[in-house]
Amino acid sequence: MAVTLINPDGLPKPDVYRQMSIATGSKLVFLAGQVARDAEGQPVGAGDFAAQVEQAYLNVGTALAEVGGSFDDVAKLTIYVVDWTPDKMPLLGEGVARAAEKLGVDPVKPITLLGVAALGEPDLLVEVEATAVLD
Repeated sequence: MAVTLINPDGLPKPDVYRQMSIATGSKLVFLAGQVARDAEGQPVGAGDFAAQVEQAYLNVGTALAEVGGSFDDVAKLTIYVVDWTPDKMPLLGEGVARAAEKLGVDPVKPITLLGVAALGEPDLLVEVEATAVLD
């Protein structure tokens, strides 16, 4: 695998993400933000934050599989959440855990979480952008 995840000494060691990834592969993959849409572009999880997180993560996995990778190759995620408040954290974790179980991967990655006013379509609650490194 081309990505090693660590929590360096001298920084907090969170359970839900890693502070750093070290990439040694030769192919960088920059994936556009993934949202709660199925393969036909139909909405998934209307009004259900956890379901939308799950679908966005599954879409990341699907896209990476197309180029010979997997979610394990993700070096960094950026997650955009509409009207973020800390009480949404359990639902975020629920969606991530469900996707990780379906994908059979460890979802813990370096993550930047940003609260935003809106996304590209009014029904979207979350968007997940990924950078991956493949051998």
